[in-house]
Amino acid sequence: MLLSEHPWTAELRKHVGEFERDTGIKVTINAFAEDLYTDRMNLAVHSSEPVADVYMVQMDSALFTQWQAGIVEPLTPYLNDPAKTDADYNLDDYPAGFRAGASFPVGEPNPELYAIPISFEAYTLFYNKDLVAKYLGGKVPATMDELVAAAKKISEQGEGKVFGAAMRGKRSAELVDTMTGIVLDAWGTEKADLPYNIWFDGDWSKPRFNDPRIAKGLSYYAGLLKAGPPSTLSYGWEDATRFFSQGNAAFFVDASVFGPGFEDSKNSAIAGKVGYAPLPPSQGDIGYSGHWSWGISIPKNSQKKDAAWLFAEWATSKKMTAVLGVATGGAHRDSAWADPNYVKALDAGYIEAVKTQMQHTRPTSVFRQGWSDVVLLIVDAIHQIYGGTPPADAVEQLQSQVKETLN
Repeated sequence: MLLSEHPWTAELRKHVGEFERDTGIKVTINAFAEDLYTDRMNLAVHSSEPVADVYMVQMDSALFTQWQAGIVEPLTPYLNDPAKTDADYNLDDYPAGFRAGASFPVGEPNPELYAIPISFEAYTLFYNKDLVAKYLGGKVPATMDELVAAAKKISEQGEGKVFGAAMRGKRSAELVDTMTGIVLDAWGTEKADLPYNIWFDGDWSKPRFNDPRIAKGLSYYAGLLKAGPPSTLSYGWEDATRFFSQGNAAFFVDASVFGPGFEDSKNSAIAGKVGYAPLPPSQGDIGYSGHWSWGISIPKNSQKKDAAWLFAEWATSKKMTAVLGVATGGAHRDSAWADPNYVKALDAGYIEAVKTQMQHTRPTSVFRQGWSDVVLLIVDAIHQIYGGTPPADAVEQLQSQVKETLN
């Protein structure tokens, strides 16, 4: 196995002996820090000689690019073979949105699956219960408009010590997933199919960055940034999570997987004081969002594919999804969120919020070369709105810049 050092990997090490005893298959885990892992993984799956039989892969453009290159094994034949997959495996236990980012060809009626999700993050709302009680009378905002207004109010009354929100704000592609989750909320019920997501109207030649819903979503992000500390435009995820965990901000919109860390009293000043909720709706009654996932796949160059699938089936079974999911706070299977041990290990409010949010998420990915450059242009538009540019003007400029960048 070739894995990134990750909470899922750390927990897997504690249980892999069970698989070895049950099957007689020896498992060797080679794991690397995430900043090294991607290069190692790409070298391994492109190698003319087998390097790994199972590997972790980002279920975004990384997996899509590998599929395009024909170097990753389709898993659908294994799933459909009753001699290779237990009848109770039940792929439908994974919400359809989680499978969408690993199903190719995109848009075809019967795509094949190329990765099984193992850990996900959905972009949700965290709030400091004490600050919401003090400044808002305990009322959690019910819509995105109310959230931005509430965050602004708290910053105005916080005397430079307490702020309405903590958000990632620096000019970096790392904003893409949280930002897309908020824009998906503003987008609402209309489809946002891959590979284009919300940003293109079914064709790369039809960008729609000036759509009013995109303008609204970006203005929400900018509004939350505006309610943050003066240094917010320099914040990455580490800075924003630290600021919130120190009790300095009322609201934080980001990856659900940060939740368990906020309940760690050794490292968090707000343990026991955190509330959790799906993103408040921009329209209608449902708050939509996005998600990002790690998955496991089998490389084409593996010479032990049946054994590899047996391991993948075991590691992503209902039982093991719940066991390993405790370490990540992001078990993909619906059934895990009803598993007594999984539920007992995590905060009840966290369980309820993420279980609800995961039914209303879509992948945040865009499968197109050069997308990272476009993401920086989107961040620039958010910064312009933050600085006072009307959202409609900011997205019109963004639309022109994207056309120039992609032509």
